[in-house]
Amino acid sequence: MLWDDNWDFMKPDKEAMKNLSDDEKAGQISTAVRNIYLVRHGQYEIAETEPQKRILTELGRQQAEVTGERIKDLIGDKITHFYISTYPRAMETGHIILKHLDSDIPVDYSELVREGAPIAPIPEPEYWKPEPWEFHRDGARIEAAFRNFIHRAHPAQTDESFDVVVCHGNVIRYFVCRALQNDPAGWLRLSLANCSITHLVVKPNGNVTLRGLGEKGHLPPDMVTYN
Repeated sequence: MLWDDNWDFMKPDKEAMKNLSDDEKAGQISTAVRNIYLVRHGQYEIAETEPQKRILTELGRQQAEVTGERIKDLIGDKITHFYISTYPRAMETGHIILKHLDSDIPVDYSELVREGAPIAPIPEPEYWKPEPWEFHRDGARIEAAFRNFIHRAHPAQTDESFDVVVCHGNVIRYFVCRALQNDPAGWLRLSLANCSITHLVVKPNGNVTLRGLGEKGHLPPDMVTYN
């Protein structure tokens, strides 16, 4: 399988670089490493049909508390930016995690990483069958989210960065498939526990490493759920 090393369209153009001075070339080349931690929200009221009513259960809030401590231990003093999906279950999870972190961490909310149907999965599941228009609507948004959050560092970035994105299972699974340049239609073959942590590393040359997928070892066994 071939690797596209310009998958994010941020690789410097060799021909254009020939005519630049050394200082100008330095301004075109990425040198920093990006770490992206993707956190799935806690357990929520799955029986509810309206997104605004799909809030965390008591167990989901406990999962978020434990995950806040885990994030603090992992990268608490390194976090560059903290992003949260605008769906209630993700916002609740993000706000609980933030209680465990420094108060001066930049926080933003993103509608791009709301839950949705990214692409028709292969094989087709028996229990989940969105309409074609749902894939058409959500797929473009989630792909836009991938391009916005997953890419090599801008040349102006000089230090290694650590971003946290609190969002949703479908979004995270799609991101992982796209980042590794695997067929994104295979996203549903992956399974992520509530409040699990996925760690992607994007290097300056565009290479991507999946450092951890759906890690849940910080949660006691009786707190591990998948809804």
